[in-house]
Amino acid sequence: QVYMEESGGGMVQSGGALRLSCTSSRLTFANYDMGWFRQLPGSNPSEGREVVGCISWNGMTTYYQDSVKGRFTISKDNAKNIVYLQMNDLQPEDTATYYCAAANGCGPRSGVRLGGEVGYWGQGTQVTVSS
Repeated sequence: QVYMEESGGGMVQSGGALRLSCTSSRLTFANYDMGWFRQLPGSNPSEGREVVGCISWNGMTTYYQDSVKGRFTISKDNAKNIVYLQMNDLQPEDTATYYCAAANGCGPRSGVRLGGEVGYWGQGTQVTVSS
């Protein structure tokens, strides 16, 4: 099975920055749109993880949810098979567990794509922002 491996989380103060990384030993990111998702504390897992943003397979298109626009940037290095999430000006409401996964497109209606060749959720990486 294919799993993602997220890293780079931690605890920061409000206004701080972190860069998350996503790798996979089985999935070639150059062939897929990729997304970052987050599970907010106290949220119901059955309601799913919210889309933070995504990047198209060739890196030419990105999309971000309104709450992170201008603060977060998604990029990918296809040669290294890594997807990044640069998070600046972090706020307490950004506290969550962050996950990466393949996405079904990259835009306002994109969502997670799981199963089969694109794999499943990894363990995620915890981001905690204190005020």
